[in-house]
Amino acid sequence: MLSRVADSLYWMSRYFERADNASRVLKATYNLILNPAKFSTEERWFRAVSSLAPGAASSNVDPQRALFLLVADTEGAFSIVNCISAARENARQVREEISSEMWEHLNRLFHEVTGVELQPNDDAGAMRAVSLVREGSYRFSGITAATMNHDEAWHFIQLGKYIERACNLSVLLDAYFVVDTHADDLDWVGLLSSCAAFEAYCKACTAELKPERIANFLLLKPEFPYSVRYSLDRMHEALTAISALSLSRRTEKVERLIGRLQSMVAYVQVGEIIAELHQYLAAIIEQCRELHAAVHELYIEYPIEGAFQT
Repeated sequence: MLSRVADSLYWMSRYFERADNASRVLKATYNLILNPAKFSTEERWFRAVSSLAPGAASSNVDPQRALFLLVADTEGAFSIVNCISAARENARQVREEISSEMWEHLNRLFHEVTGVELQPNDDAGAMRAVSLVREGSYRFSGITAATMNHDEAWHFIQLGKYIERACNLSVLLDAYFVVDTHADDLDWVGLLSSCAAFEAYCKACTAELKPERIANFLLLKPEFPYSVRYSLDRMHEALTAISALSLSRRTEKVERLIGRLQSMVAYVQVGEIIAELHQYLAAIIEQCRELHAAVHELYIEYPIEGAFQT
């Protein structure tokens, strides 16, 4: 596969997953602020903004404009509109590699989300855009799985999706467990809802909302699609398949990095990490970044003569 094709498929998937993650977090947070509680709206919006737009972008955001900025700000690198636009642009560059159904759905979703000019005080309009992306993500995932050959292109899409998901989940968990806030049961429901996990959690762990049990479920549950461990397992599967299908023989670094990441969640119990959860999550994020850089070096920006080295 051409490196530019792999790059576009990978980033199409990452940007789409980023928009989907934002839609889940914003929907859950918006539902939280509609319920009376002892905690301020500003505190809950700050948690959402800090998880979706980390760094300087989240430091001075007016809570009254947070929803608009995270949905429709055309200058915000982390807004849903920009992420869907970037996913569509990457898909446009590789239309011959994806199915026509994938392109038609993504293109239609782009026009639906960007077709209405939202105003900063239009919460209802912003939430309609959030719902469009939320429902659209389910359809896009199903269409992709049903209409593509599960070949090298498919595996680059899966790699982008799950490396983005692992990072997003880690940042979100950090925002709930580490930031100096005092979460109540409603907040824990919000966290689970942000990960599409409330019903699955209740079926597996009963409805008792214990923070340590929630951390265990979202970090270490291998069967749940929105857990960190599930994401890392799928990344490993994708990289193994890409390695088998590609010409490159220099895969030792990538294999070492994904193996180390998997071991962090496969051979640990939540009681061993809960006291230092911030450092643990930061290590996962940093190693995901290292893995991204290694994959980019190996499959995207490699010198042609290096592709055939043994």
